[in-house]
Amino acid sequence: MIGIIMFFAALFMLLVGFPVAFTFAAVSVFFGLVAGIVEIHSMGGFDTSFMAGLAEGLSEGVAMFDFMPFRIFAIQQNTILMAIPMFIFMGIVLQKTGLAERLLESMGFLFGEIRGGIAISTVLVGSLLAASTGVVGASVVAMGVISLPVMLKYKYKTELATGTICASGTLGQIIPPSIVLIILGDVFQVPVGDLFKSAVWPGLMLVGAYILYILIVAYFNPTMAPAIPSDPSRGSKKKQVFRALIDIIPSLTLILLVLGSIFAGVATPTESSAVGCLGAIGLALIYKTFEIKMVKDAALESVKITSMVFGILIGATAFSMVFSYTGGEEIVEHFLTNLPGDEKWGFIIFTMLAILVLGFFIDFVEISYIIVPILIPISEALGINPVWFAILIAMNLQTSFLTPPFGFALFYLKGVAPAAVKTMQIYKGVMPFIAIQIIVLGIVAFYPEFFGMSSFLE
Repeated sequence: MIGIIMFFAALFMLLVGFPVAFTFAAVSVFFGLVAGIVEIHSMGGFDTSFMAGLAEGLSEGVAMFDFMPFRIFAIQQNTILMAIPMFIFMGIVLQKTGLAERLLESMGFLFGEIRGGIAISTVLVGSLLAASTGVVGASVVAMGVISLPVMLKYKYKTELATGTICASGTLGQIIPPSIVLIILGDVFQVPVGDLFKSAVWPGLMLVGAYILYILIVAYFNPTMAPAIPSDPSRGSKKKQVFRALIDIIPSLTLILLVLGSIFAGVATPTESSAVGCLGAIGLALIYKTFEIKMVKDAALESVKITSMVFGILIGATAFSMVFSYTGGEEIVEHFLTNLPGDEKWGFIIFTMLAILVLGFFIDFVEISYIIVPILIPISEALGINPVWFAILIAMNLQTSFLTPPFGFALFYLKGVAPAAVKTMQIYKGVMPFIAIQIIVLGIVAFYPEFFGMSSFLE
């Protein structure tokens, strides 16, 4: 039971607000020492001398961490994880090129005369930025700064405007290249390229579902998303289409360079991330925003974000090691394999609900490195397709960016939104999009053949 108590102790500390990496590390060390003391006590080590038994128990607990340097070194040698800092760098550079601003302005006026047109353009731009950068924060901030004031100006309902921006920004979690998919590829030990290929259609289905929802809402309640009057100063419709294409082509080129090289088998995801970095620098040169200071700032910011991810990974490695040593995995496996009903679907439904609930409180990185490794051995024993299972988890983790009270996309948008936009309005705005994500997740779960996947291995 030590492992289970350790799990809930770590969860409590995260909810209180302790730093993630330090929480995992500290809890692991404490309960590792406790496990060593309990083991010596069970062997009768305290029968003769309490202090001697305590010292031997602490020594046994410390010995558990002898292999931690080798685990950390293995993380440093992991070529899959090398793609994370490069994709982050690519996204930050693109944010500084003004790419999002150009896309939103052109497509906003292109679709503006349709009810809900600006919201639709926001979704489309969000999907392009997701496929270009994979960085949620950059997408939400960019669209919050540019698109939100325009929607509010033209009397869009605040809830719809904020919900659209948050949902569109989180598309970077499922549309490749996605940091979540790279992390899950490492955790599941499956090719990241396979995850990228399998995630394309579910991601596009989400985009289509968002647009359909906006069109339906605008049709039945035009005051929620009114059309924008045409602007003669921007020229004819043909000129607007031509201008939009000019702004879209650089993004599409970068997407083809990054994803095309992976899908064609020309490059691994790690190698293609380097191509993406060069492509981002090339776009900065094209837009005449290239500066050495910009590259330096992007590099420093990338180092900060990457250090956070790898700090969590090291703490999570210690946590999983102690959790396994104390028998926590066996207890979880016994519970999940004895759920009522069909054991496979019972396991899938329970884990999806558990991850969805945990996403309300903790970040996708912690879930990926703490919860998912516990589930993998059970899914393998049940014969579940790891690629399909990883895609379900990735789509579920996407909701962790939207779910109140701790969804990061909500905080990103609140940080750049006008003061008149209330936090509760943002919370209400994302609820329909969370429901859409859950519906699409259910479709992918029950009809995987539509997406070129099989749910269970024969």
